[in-house]
Amino acid sequence: MNASVPARSASAASARRRSGVFGLGVPGTLGLLVILAWLLVALAAPSWISAGAQDIGGLPVFAPAQIGHWLGADYLGRDMLARVLLGARYTVVVALVAAVGASAVGTGFALLAAVSGGWLDTVLSRGMDTLISIPSKLFALIMVAAFGTSVPLLVTTAAVIYVPGAYRIARALAVNVAALDYVVVARTRGESRWYLMLHEVLPNIAAPMLVDLGLRFVYVVLLLASLSFLGLGVQPPAADWGTLVRENLGALWEGGLAVVAPALAIATLTMAVNLVVDALPGRDARKAVR
Repeated sequence: MNASVPARSASAASARRRSGVFGLGVPGTLGLLVILAWLLVALAAPSWISAGAQDIGGLPVFAPAQIGHWLGADYLGRDMLARVLLGARYTVVVALVAAVGASAVGTGFALLAAVSGGWLDTVLSRGMDTLISIPSKLFALIMVAAFGTSVPLLVTTAAVIYVPGAYRIARALAVNVAALDYVVVARTRGESRWYLMLHEVLPNIAAPMLVDLGLRFVYVVLLLASLSFLGLGVQPPAADWGTLVRENLGALWEGGLAVVAPALAIATLTMAVNLVVDALPGRDARKAVR
């Protein structure tokens, strides 16, 4: 009878962990709500915020928080809340597009390598090894120096940087799946390479790759914020959260809220993604291949 008590306790704890939206549990659900809130802000903020909110000199420089201007003003007297909300477009959307692109390309190459094997697997793997050996920030600086700064270039650069990481994770998973009996049977009955990739292997690595996508998103957010902090990211008059930190950093003691607000926005987004990633079922499978 005593042995059944821990069993029931473990079962109850497991049920609590599986509660929440999509079985993410309470922390995962909270993280998902924060992500959805920031995504909504990124998509809808331009229609919410009037053009006058961005007028230079509309408020005293580094004005404190007040009614109607809840985050005060920046170094040019612009409403800081409006700046943070508008900056979500370039932080959230750009990072999401880059992360999805990196994960999709890396997973596609990994499936092709795992199913094909032979020289194609070798060429793709060695090419990815070469690309991953280049430090990410150094590669981004080279691209910006060579082609200038633009949003499409930032998306492309961030995606290229993180393709090899997604490839390595996906290939490690796909090679194991491709060796299983049901894939061998499908290959024996003459199924095409694309059928094996899309119908036999991909569904069985989708969960851990979804976890990896969340991590790629965090990496891209931090990379773009770093580039913007160095003045090589989104250029004025547009601004992402990294740019907002850089613009106001010189007056940290005078206008600290203008620095802390975008920094907290970055922190809440990355923490929310990490909460969701930790709650996804593919997390343990991903850790097993690292």
